Amino acid sequence: MTRRSRTLRLPAEQAEALDAIAGVDGVSVNEDIQRAIAAHIEARRSDPDFRQRLAASIERNREILERLAR
Repeated sequence: MTRRSRTLRLPAEQAEALDAIAGVDGVSVNEDIQRAIAAHIEARRSDPDFRQRLAASIERNREILERLAR
């Protein structure tokens, strides 16, 4: 699996809470963030409204790419 680095800037209060939560759960902050992102992605995939907006976005981009290819 290819990995990419990202910079995440959090307010101090969120960073402190995240550190505490990860510590209580016995995982690294990085692992806790990865779990939260995975849950967010899965929630979006399961959301019918999001899926509808995604399909519309795909269609708009397909039309643009087809025009560019001409």
